Amino acid sequence: MNYTDEILKEYNLLISKIEYHSHLYYDNDEPEISDYEYDMLMQSLKKMESDYPELVSENSPTQKVGGTALKNLFTEVVHKVQMGSLRDVFSYDDIKDFDLKVREIVKNPIYVVEPKIDGLSISLEYENGILKRASTRGDGFVGEDVTANILTISSVPKKLSEALPFLEVRGEVYMPSSAFYELIQRQLENEEKQFKNPRNAAAGSLRQKDPNVTRKRNLDIFVFNIQDIEGKSFNSHKESLDFLKSLGFPVSPSYNLCTTADELIAEIEKIGEGRGKYGFDIDGAVVKVDNLTDRELLGATAKYPKWAVAFKYPPEEKETILRGIEINVGRTGALTPTAVFDSITLAGTSVSRAVLHNQDFISDKDIRIGDTILVRKAGEIIPEVLCSVKHSEGSVPYFIPDICPSCQSVAVHFEDQAVKRCINPSCPAQLSRNIVHFASRQAMDIEGLGPSIVEMLIENSLIKSVSDLYSLKAEDVEIIERMGKKSASNLISAIEKSKQNDLANLLFGLGIRHIGQKASELICEKLPDIDSIINSNKDTLCSIDGVGDEMADSILSYFSKESSISLINALKDAGVNMTHKSSVTSNLFEGLTFVLTGTLPTYTRDEASKIIESLGGKTSSSVSKKTSYVLAGEDAGSKLKKANELSVKVIDEQEFNKMIGK
Repeated sequence: MNYTDEILKEYNLLISKIEYHSHLYYDNDEPEISDYEYDMLMQSLKKMESDYPELVSENSPTQKVGGTALKNLFTEVVHKVQMGSLRDVFSYDDIKDFDLKVREIVKNPIYVVEPKIDGLSISLEYENGILKRASTRGDGFVGEDVTANILTISSVPKKLSEALPFLEVRGEVYMPSSAFYELIQRQLENEEKQFKNPRNAAAGSLRQKDPNVTRKRNLDIFVFNIQDIEGKSFNSHKESLDFLKSLGFPVSPSYNLCTTADELIAEIEKIGEGRGKYGFDIDGAVVKVDNLTDRELLGATAKYPKWAVAFKYPPEEKETILRGIEINVGRTGALTPTAVFDSITLAGTSVSRAVLHNQDFISDKDIRIGDTILVRKAGEIIPEVLCSVKHSEGSVPYFIPDICPSCQSVAVHFEDQAVKRCINPSCPAQLSRNIVHFASRQAMDIEGLGPSIVEMLIENSLIKSVSDLYSLKAEDVEIIERMGKKSASNLISAIEKSKQNDLANLLFGLGIRHIGQKASELICEKLPDIDSIINSNKDTLCSIDGVGDEMADSILSYFSKESSISLINALKDAGVNMTHKSSVTSNLFEGLTFVLTGTLPTYTRDEASKIIESLGGKTSSSVSKKTSYVLAGEDAGSKLKKANELSVKVIDEQEFNKMIGK
């Protein structure tokens, strides 16, 4: 034994750290450290194992793929072809070394270089040209069945242009930069926990129990490899990508051939320099031997193929001077500080602003106006201030003011909240954002009532509350800049049409803290008119599946205010619908709880769930003694086993159709 007890202790501590952060990243989609910091931990572990090879075991993070299948949410899928990972490299010397090792076995190799999209690795399986199953990588051997959620991604081909007997491809599901930015802004506005980067946003969106949530996240995919195929053969990787493209798959955005280490480095630099021009996040470039026969000669280790490496770009961080801190007021009155600094270029774009979150964030990092600060882009998209590098002479600690910058009212810091909040319900900044939210597609869906129109309506003293929208006349709106007769008439028609919306749309549109679209629907199913909600108590609200203490308290707090009741009365007087039309059409399944598992022949899980709920039944994600039926399809996994253990009745789609009279 060449290592000391101290070295063994350090080694085990490093493994514990990596496993902790790996679990947060792969399984929870909530990383605490950057990708680069995680990579450096792995590099430290590899260095220790290189110095002390006797330490290495099959349980080391260097010997297995990160991630596990979430058994409680999704059916497990055993991969026929292992979904492995690539060896990461961080320098051009590493690229040269990789090329030399390849040349020891392969004469005159040809390489393919592709951008490394930072997303969630997915397998898509097709039978006779029809998409049958989609699954996550998991630990490389066992993943999760996410077919219902993958079907919501429009760029995933559901039917191929050529009906091959079998095809399994591997791709990367990602969130486009524009969608990520919109999601972050929405989370920030609603004071929700924000995703750290697009990769975790994509993973969190794809691993949703409700495919409707996934659909709204605007995910996309690139396919980069054939895992298995029947009825076709290829000589090279590039040839296989060209074929996938012809079938209708969105393939890697570029895949160029190189023959020398210098050409590889030049292509990696070219991809790196163009990072800011992509509409999605990349964290590196992948280098692969092109010829498939050469790949077989090179072989693989237990974890990595020897014919490919992933070059990881270092995070781009730059220093700049903090010139000021602006305070923005959200629709719930939250005062959010934003750093304004000298413009710098990060990931190919100019940056001069970054959100500072709250007073705790500012105080913990001791950020002061005039400081030299260090800035980077989280996930190459959202600018973030990392720290204060140096205070300017005479600088003083910064504190968010106690006065709302919009209405000059007192801002309050409640003990249980991280933010200061303006509590003036007539605050102009809150009014604008509240109306925009009220008019949004998921709420009252008033087409044409965007932020700029709302601002102009407020500036012209035409509206002081959402209820004022319903007293607007076309001739009032015509006077607004860039609004002609037709635009004004269309807007008034859209406002009039919104009166007929369901109560669930209105409840969500009111912008009550913690009450999202789904919660609004759940509440309205049990309390189908506005007066029932207003007069409810905490016990009643908490008895609704999916409504917890915090949500119940928000509802009660909102309707305890005189201003809220006045608003509801004004909306009633305007003729806005105050009742909920239930989606339940029959009580056939009343009192019954169904659990869905596996892939059904003709229904998606979402479709089957809606049928069950429309007939008065409930759906659950886990099997228990209270489960009435388990509706099982192909590849049903642990839920089917649990149902048999608990003697819960298992039915297939044919039996289900008989039950619903179809």
